[in-house]
Amino acid sequence: MPLSIRKLTGRIGAVVEGVDLTASPDFATIATLRDALNEYKAIVFDDVRLDNAGQERVAGWFGELTTAHPNVPAADGTTNVLAVDSETSKANEWHTDVTFVVNPPQLTTLRSVVVPPYGGETLIANAAAAYRDLPEALRTLADSLRVVHTNQFDYARPPSATAEQQEYDRVFVSTPYEAEHPVVRVHPLTGERGLFIGGFAKRIVGLSSSESADLLCVLQSYVTRPENILRWRWSPNQLLIFDNRITQHYGVDNYDDHPRRLNRVTVAGEVPTGVDGRRSEQLVGDSSHYSGVLAVAA
Repeated sequence: MPLSIRKLTGRIGAVVEGVDLTASPDFATIATLRDALNEYKAIVFDDVRLDNAGQERVAGWFGELTTAHPNVPAADGTTNVLAVDSETSKANEWHTDVTFVVNPPQLTTLRSVVVPPYGGETLIANAAAAYRDLPEALRTLADSLRVVHTNQFDYARPPSATAEQQEYDRVFVSTPYEAEHPVVRVHPLTGERGLFIGGFAKRIVGLSSSESADLLCVLQSYVTRPENILRWRWSPNQLLIFDNRITQHYGVDNYDDHPRRLNRVTVAGEVPTGVDGRRSEQLVGDSSHYSGVLAVAA
């Protein structure tokens, strides 16, 4: 089957067919997939039949891998695989992966390992479309702002949280990290501007905590407009890749107590740059054990 790309919604998402993920890729295939990510922000492959090593290999087509997480241990027998497992965590909050470090991952790959009989969708939002939707006055304001992202936040677990979930929460925050990023990030490959906020964004520089919360709520409401969202319902043996630089995502907790597991592998990214050309800065913590920094040509 020749390589084909089928668009899923008007603003985000495509299904890719005709790529053998078990074979050694050629340059043209990787370039086509990169172009698809630039255009559609998220791409999906069906019936992939990959194990952890295969997922790491495919993610490596796009660059150097990060380790699993700055604080959370990798899945058994791996260095780069994070188990997104309902037994320990449910990421039911809009976020961009690991934005509390100075160079968050450029790409995230998720592979379905255990799929619940219903629910458990992953929502992915196009942050570039959200930026374009802003009224001109809000775009101008957002262009000028910086925001601090941190892993130190309250999970607000219910009293029924299991010991495994409580331990995951403890490990997640065990080493504190803070990074200051532009509220509007310029994509290094396309030049698109996107809102770079989400669940780890806590404090806009120069504003009080209440002012920050109010303004972030307004900006976030544009990201999560229904027309900007791909709602992906998982089937077994699927691989989802999305551009972590210009999307947010949300794992929907609507599958009761059924098990759900996705394995995550991420690709190292560059230091974000704002509209004014100013780069992000690490304020607290050293994440060099987690990720190298991708160099971007001038």
